[in-house]
Amino acid sequence: MTGLYLGALLVSIAGLVTLDLRLRLFLFAAPARAAVVLVAGVAGFLAWDAAGVGLGIFFEGPSTWLVGVDLAPDIPLEELFFLILLCLSAMHAFLLAQRLLGRGTVRSGGERA
Repeated sequence: MTGLYLGALLVSIAGLVTLDLRLRLFLFAAPARAAVVLVAGVAGFLAWDAAGVGLGIFFEGPSTWLVGVDLAPDIPLEELFFLILLCLSAMHAFLLAQRLLGRGTVRSGGERA
């Protein structure tokens, strides 16, 4: 089952990117701004992870679900893709809620009512 977790993360990210394309939420609404926010968010969480590993709070246990590639000690490759998924989900939730609550409902195609 090696790589199954990474595969699930990639499928989930692809789903969020498809949703983003359809509703023009984040990545396709303002690509440059989205790239800066996404990179800053992922970098911040990676720094948090590194601090947690350094303090002995976070560690990578044995798992058959991981591919076995580490970005740093106790930070598996899958963590990077999880953090991308986390940041995309957070921005989608924020922007979709902003559209639904602040500016009316969202029609199909991403148009505001």
